[in-house]
Parts: sequence; structure tokens; C-alpha cells
Amino acid sequence: MLAPCIFCLSAQQPVPPVGYWRDHLPYKSAIDVEAGTGKIYCATPYSLFSIATSDQSIERLSRTSGLSETGISVIHYNKTDEKLLIAYTNSNLDIIYRNDVINIPDLKRDNLPGDKSIYNVYSLPGTYYLSTGLGIVVVDGQRYEVKESWMIGVSGAQVKVNGLTTDNGFFYAATEEGLKKGSKSNNLADYHNWQLLSGANGLADGSCQNVVTVLDKVIVQKSDSLFILNGSAWQLFFHDGWPIISTTSTENKISLCQRKPGGEAKVTVLNSDGIIEKTFVQPSFISSPRKAIIEQGNTWIADQTGGLLLANAASFEQFQPDSPEGIATGEMVVDDNVLFAAAGTVDASWTPQGNTLGVYIFKGEDWTTINGRHHSQIDSLNDYISVAAGPTDESVWIGSFGGGLLHMKTDQSFEIFKQNLLAPAVNDPLSYRVSGLAFDAEHNLWISNYGATHPLLVRKDDGTNVRFSIPFQVPENGLNQIVIDDNNYKWIVAAKGGGLICFDHGASVESTGDDRWKRYGSGIGNGNLPVDDVRSVAIDKNGFIWVGTANGIGVIQCTQDVFAAQGCEAVLPIVQHGNFSGYLFSGEEVNSIAVDGADRKWVATKNGAWLLSATGEKVIYQFTEENSPLLSNDVRKIAIDGRSGEVYFATSKGICSFRSTATEGGSKNENVVVFPNPVPPGYSGTIGIKGLVNNAIVKITEMNGRLVYQTRAAGGQAVWDGKDYKGRKISTGVYLVLVSNDERTEKTAARIVFINK
Repeated sequence: MLAPCIFCLSAQQPVPPVGYWRDHLPYKSAIDVEAGTGKIYCATPYSLFSIATSDQSIERLSRTSGLSETGISVIHYNKTDEKLLIAYTNSNLDIIYRNDVINIPDLKRDNLPGDKSIYNVYSLPGTYYLSTGLGIVVVDGQRYEVKESWMIGVSGAQVKVNGLTTDNGFFYAATEEGLKKGSKSNNLADYHNWQLLSGANGLADGSCQNVVTVLDKVIVQKSDSLFILNGSAWQLFFHDGWPIISTTSTENKISLCQRKPGGEAKVTVLNSDGIIEKTFVQPSFISSPRKAIIEQGNTWIADQTGGLLLANAASFEQFQPDSPEGIATGEMVVDDNVLFAAAGTVDASWTPQGNTLGVYIFKGEDWTTINGRHHSQIDSLNDYISVAAGPTDESVWIGSFGGGLLHMKTDQSFEIFKQNLLAPAVNDPLSYRVSGLAFDAEHNLWISNYGATHPLLVRKDDGTNVRFSIPFQVPENGLNQIVIDDNNYKWIVAAKGGGLICFDHGASVESTGDDRWKRYGSGIGNGNLPVDDVRSVAIDKNGFIWVGTANGIGVIQCTQDVFAAQGCEAVLPIVQHGNFSGYLFSGEEVNSIAVDGADRKWVATKNGAWLLSATGEKVIYQFTEENSPLLSNDVRKIAIDGRSGEVYFATSKGICSFRSTATEGGSKNENVVVFPNPVPPGYSGTIGIKGLVNNAIVKITEMNGRLVYQTRAAGGQAVWDGKDYKGRKISTGVYLVLVSNDERTEKTAARIVFINK
């Protein structure tokens, strides 16, 4: 048995310049591995990365770096052409050649009914053969197009092909109908030219899982055995009783990934005679192997749990680029430059899904995952869907939808609150459901205790608690997201069409005599929201309440009058977009709203992410998969780092972020930073100036005081394209950055260096 050695690659991505994207995809689960020219490529269920064999440096490859999709089924490297083919789960294709990514969307766009999934890839110089659920799809790797399709099922029907290979004169296809053979000299698009080999000469009929060649010998995988073609007869090549997950031929060796139903796993390497040369068994690393290859005598293993592994004569090396362990489907917040993303899941009917991924914490460019796999003392808690950062320390409060409330202290120890604080759901007495968390200005923690008889409670800073009954009929007593405004009013989303609730506890939390409640629903006189189905809520810098619903946005502007006799109805903003105008996001499900340093509104929908002006009357950006590196149009949550201006998007395919132009402004110009500085030759991106007083006036001048450019900060950050007021690129030299507020009482200066060569 090999001695384990963990080699975890941090592979930190630099904070992007203004206007640029980066991904935060899971890179710790490996499903495929290929050896390229000087690189090892590893695919994850979401994207891929490469490791240089010379210095083990890492490069991440995703939509933010030019790939067409998120979600990979298989990769294949053609060593003759030095091209990497990427097959995506939606049947789209990319080929990476040198520094270019060439998309081949033909199969994805084809309306042909059937299973277009790509299960395996084989190549010859200039040509790729895709094993799909339809049959074999032939791709021209020089012209970058689908050349033809071979439907080789009975009577020309579709049939799932699991693998393909060739010898000197024939193609061999492992299909669900058995192993089939076709001469290279024939028209293989004609199913008549394929011969079924299974069921004769020692090869039983029925499905074959793969077929490979070693030293021009054809070897077929059938269930847990390998058979080799010897003349015209098939002979048993290898069988040890273990199920075979995959069979791969590299460097005249056969690599088998094997796993028993109970979870025991290994990788076996055979020589061309079927003799075992190596067996790799290491439960702490190899638990779900998907593919193994040999490259320069070393064994590389893609393991769905262990990541990318390098197994040699002395040890294992484990390559896991720093990343979250999955996608985020719960709440996402940023506090004090730290991102907290909950990975838990409930369905549309608010039923827990048993998600065990936990919470991801992104701090100082490093990811940490909090879940039961890493911390056995919390392994009973699933479906983390809410999160709040402690206001006085670096502790974290996390809500489990069923397992209670988790407090991770600054010393990394844990407290779990169930019946000692919460009440169980009325319809499930063993389930303690926390669905919303928020701290008020006095450091009291307000909790949505979904389904409990008293579904709202507060844990005071002194550790005592108070419960509240809702004077409204709310489906299942289902409260979730909570935000707290400057009036100390609690705005609480009620699930399942329960509307939005505003609560004021009055002078004392303990005394219920002065409690005030208001429910917002649809229709004039009832709150005037677009619909009762509220999905999200946010507070802007004017104290206005922005309410995202299943049919657009309503804005509550007169919050001081919520409980007054005349009341306070929501307004439905009208937005102008192109030649059309209408109610804001009418017809859209608004999953999340976030407010940036310039009071602009970022909105998450199932059709992309939007940036609106402060009033909501103007669309500044609309990000979709089609026009940006956004990972998916289905955006679940948005959170903003007010210091850096980085906007995080939790999508159905993972987390990505965009460096926006606005940061939170201060009352003083403090720690003014210009970036990049110096500005390198050829740089054409945006230059950011942050750490400014709110909405500061920013002037760029030459050293002699001549004005080059003037702008105003968005919140606490100003941006500049490096050109003068006439649109000309400025020359090499040192320039002054002069900053002041409107009253000219806050002034500061910085320098920026341009190098144009």
C-alpha cells in the first residue's frame, strides 16, 4: 500500500480588475483525466483544470476563461493534433487548440430526438468519434464541424454506444446491443456494413461497456470481465470478481477503475498480456474512481471524491485546487470582506432534500467548507439554507432546515441549538427548521423557525430568547428571509404565497403590548405588491424596501408610515429598456436583490442577472449566458462585497463573480488604492480608484496640473478607461489622482504610473 501524500493546490485566482469575471466552481471532484502535451487535464462535473507536468502549476478553464458551457461529460486529447475536445452534458462541444477555444454547437442545436449525451470519445488524426446515445457522431477536427452520424442499431435505429476503437482494418463499437464491427473501407453510415460480434466465438450476447486496443489487440469490457480477440475467437483476458467502472488503454497498458457496491475501490493496471502490474488501494484517497491513465510511467486517477490523484511507486499526490465543494443553493451574504454561501436545499414545496454539502466560506482568497464530512460533531445537520455573520466577532450562525441552528465559534468549536432554543415543525416533531437569520443593531439574532407554532423568535445578546406569534394566517407558519431596517422594523418573507410581513416590537422585545404587525400582499389596499408570492427582500440606502416576487418587483418607500392610519402601499416602478417600458420585471421570478455602494440594484432571475440604476428606471447591465461569462441564466442569489465591488452570483451551475464599478463609500478618503498601478503596456481594461469618500469628485491631472480626465465615484470607487477627455490613450508618465467631496473638505492625492511601450 502506498504512503499517502496530500498536495493540495491553492491555485488562487487573482482578484479581477474592474469589469472582469472569475469562477468559483467546485474543482475537488474529478470525473475524467487526459494527458496532453506537457499537461494533465482533469475534468470535474462543472469545468476543468490543467497541471503542467514540468512545475505542477495549475490553470483553471471555465466559462470565465472562454469555454462555452458549464457541465462536462467527457474530455479527450488528440496527441497527434495537440487538441483537447470537451464534450458538455448538453451535447455542446469545444476544442482547445493552442490558446483558442473553438465551439462546435452542431450536435447541441440538432433537433434530432433521442439521447444526444456523449459517453466516450475516440480519435484518429484530424477526426473525433463520439460515442453517444444515438450512435456514433463523427466530428471533423480540422474544419470544426460534425461530419456525419452512424446509426448502427438494429435496422438502422438509434443505439447507445459506450466506446469505440480501431485496429488495422476495422472499427469496433461497444453498444447496448453488443460489440459491433465495421470495415474502414465501407460506408459506415450504412448500418448494413456493421456486423454484430456478440453471441458467437466465445463472446456472450448483450451489452458491452467499452472496447479498447493494446498493441493492436482488441479488448472488450463486458460487465466485470475483459475479453481479447485472438484470431476469430474471444478469450477471457481478465476477471477478478470486482465490478469495473471504466477501462482505459494508454502506453500499452490497461487501467481499470473498480468499485464494489459497499464502497471499496481500487485501480488495477494490467500489461498487454493481462498480467497485473500494479494495484492501487488507498481508501482515504480512492473511493469513487472514474478513470485512470498512464503518462510517462505514472498513473493519474480521476476520483469523484478524492480529486485528481498521481500514484507512483512511493506515494499518492492529491491535486485539489482551492474551491468550494459544490454549488450554493441557499442564502449567500458578504460580511467584512468574507463571503458565506449556504449549499442547502429545499424544493418548491419547502421540503428538505438531505443536502449535506454545508456552508462555504471565502476569506482572504481561500475557501473553507463547513459540513459533517469535515466535522463529525455536526454530521446530523443537513440542508443549511440560511447564514449570518456574528456582529462582534468572527463567528458564524448557520440555519439548518431540519437540524436546528449551528453556531461556529471563532475557535472553530460548535454549538447546536434545537429544543434548547427552537420549536419543532408542527407537522414534523423531530425537525427543527431554521430558514432565516438576521442581527439587529443591538446584536440580537432574529430567527425564522419555519413551521413552529411561534415561527419568529429572537435570541438576545445575553443568551435569553423571546418567541412571537403571527397575527396572520401564513401557510405552514413558513417564514424565511429576514432583513432589518433603520427603524428596527423586521421585514420577513412568508413562504408559499404568504406575502411580506413587517414587525415592530416597540420599546421592549419582552413586552408584547406595543407590538405592531403589517402584512403586505397583492392588490391596492392590501400592500399593492405584484403578487403574494414573495421571493426576496432588500433595503436600499434610502431605507426603501425592494420586494422581489414571482411576478416582478414592488418598492415600499414610506416605511415610516407602515403602521400609520393611512398606511404605506408599495409602488410598482416602470422601467424603460430599449424601445419598451413596463412594470419592473413583470413576468419574471425575482430570486434575489442586492444593493451596491452606489445604491444600484442587482437582481437575480431565471433569465439572467440585471443591474438597475438607483431608482430602478434604467437597465445598466443585463448578464446572460449568451452575452457574458455568467455560468447559468438561472441565478439564485446575489451578494456584494462592498469593499472590493465584487458581485457574487450563485447560479444553478455554480458560483461566479464580476468586479463591478461601485464600492461602499466612506465619510473620509482612507486607504486610497489605484489598481492596476503601474498600468502595464497594452492594458486596455478599466482602472479602479477605491477607498474614496462617498460619491467623490476625482480628477486625473498631469504633474503640472493640466486636467486629463474628471469623473465621480460610484459609492466609494471611481473608474477610468485610461483615456483623456478627447478619448485619446494617455502617454507614458506619472499622473496625479486628486480626490475631494462636494464641499472640498475631504481631499487626498495619489499617483498612477502609465507604461506604454
